[in-house]
Amino acid sequence: MSPRVLFVYTSVEKNLLDQPTGWYLPEAAHPYYVLAPHAEIDFAAPKGPNPPVDQYSVQTFKDDESVRFLSDETVKNKFANAKKLSEVNSADYDAIFYIGGHGPVIDLASDPVNAKLASDFFRAGKITAAVCHGPAALVGATDANGQPIFKGREATSFSDAEEIAVDMVKVIPFLVEDRIKELGGIYNAAEPFAVIISDNLYTGQNPASAKPLGEEILKALKKA
Repeated sequence: MSPRVLFVYTSVEKNLLDQPTGWYLPEAAHPYYVLAPHAEIDFAAPKGPNPPVDQYSVQTFKDDESVRFLSDETVKNKFANAKKLSEVNSADYDAIFYIGGHGPVIDLASDPVNAKLASDFFRAGKITAAVCHGPAALVGATDANGQPIFKGREATSFSDAEEIAVDMVKVIPFLVEDRIKELGGIYNAAEPFAVIISDNLYTGQNPASAKPLGEEILKALKKA
């Protein structure tokens, strides 16, 4: 049987300044096409079907995989049938992957259903992965001892410096790098496009990290 992977998206359409937001296109498209030939992939979001894509990412990323993802009939069907997080059973999957965009910092970070879901994956020793702002979805997740999954582990995310550089600090309730550190995480963005693996916690720094993160997830699934 092929391994099963759950892609989790934000359901948020507007940021704190009431500007359009959503999930970030290449952070889904690039790892999807790495994993899809080898794994069964389902989609989920807090509100279920058709989570909103960040239109800025659609306008900005015109690479083949990003364009293909938006017109791919299989992908469209997965979005139309995306599960609500409350409908997901972690036992059905081998890995969970959180796509970034500013949205996850607003909804997934404070969603108790999501916190339990992420905790269930992590405690079961399953790949618990997130890219860019996606690690915000893991801030409520805890290990078997009830400690934050970031505590004592290396992780990365979109950095404070990057957030300042794109002038987006005010559109989200907290900076992801700061929160990882507050939770006892060892933040690491030493390499551009960093991918950090610490136990079964897999994190990627920014959109360019999404494909290499997908490749690392695939390697681990093949070993399992």
